[in-house]
Amino acid sequence: MPISNTTLLLPSILTLLGIPGLESVQCWIGIPFCVMYLFAIIGNFLLLIIIRSEHSLHEPMYIFLVMLAATDIALASSIMPKMLGIFWFHAPEIYFDSCLLQMFFIHTFQCTESGILLAMALDRYVAICYPLRHATIFTHQLVIQVGTVAVLRAAILVAPSLILIKCRLQFYHTNVISHSYCEHMAIVKLAAENTRVNKIYGLFVAFTVAGFDLIFITLSYMQIFITVFRLPQKEARVKAFNTCIAHICVFLQFYLLAFFSFFTHRFGSHIPPYIHILFSSFYLLVPPFLNPLVYGAKTKQIRIHVAKMFCLKNLS
Repeated sequence: MPISNTTLLLPSILTLLGIPGLESVQCWIGIPFCVMYLFAIIGNFLLLIIIRSEHSLHEPMYIFLVMLAATDIALASSIMPKMLGIFWFHAPEIYFDSCLLQMFFIHTFQCTESGILLAMALDRYVAICYPLRHATIFTHQLVIQVGTVAVLRAAILVAPSLILIKCRLQFYHTNVISHSYCEHMAIVKLAAENTRVNKIYGLFVAFTVAGFDLIFITLSYMQIFITVFRLPQKEARVKAFNTCIAHICVFLQFYLLAFFSFFTHRFGSHIPPYIHILFSSFYLLVPPFLNPLVYGAKTKQIRIHVAKMFCLKNLS
């Protein structure tokens, strides 16, 4: 292919602009982002400490919650340090390989979180629809295997996109990424070569993971609701439904933000770029921020142990 004078041969360093159009207020935007990040880290670490220290919480539902909290910490930490470096310290440069690694971590942790949410939905399905068989089906060994599969599935699906960029795309129009982190399509759009394969594979991964997981989560909760409404006692219905409220809130905020971000990015060509970037950043940061708050507020056992922890600290 003919190479223009402005074409770069696999740049070693890329520049992240942050939020184009809002450069003058990026330092202020970084404050709420930093606050959300700190709350996400503290809240998720608190969940990890409580569940690890309380033997009564060593059940499948809470073990999956530990996996979700660890994934949220890793996901938020994949983007926020560099993003705050751009906003506050004017450090937009990032090595090309480091950018690919960040992209790999971000999308791998996203896929992992989706897989864990699916596992949590299936756990609630068995616990409510087949309560007598739950302990024999969801053993600790199976829970660990499911978590391992969720991580491996995510890594195996995301790794080819990394290889496709590294091996197929050698020439680039620019080394400037109009984004606040290294997102797959943001990197692909820099290339001066045919990127159709990369774009198709990115869409394939997104629809495979989100579509597969969302279908089975929806089917699980449809069956759960049918079973709950058939329970003869009102107290039993309320108790069964209350155990699912936190999960439903987490599912909704994760997938609604995901689809909103996806459709705004793909079909909102008339929307200013900074709106796309803000929403995609919120999509990665809001779930880690909200998940511990939702589970802390809606899960009675966790509320009790949080209250005990802070009461003991006050007494001491």
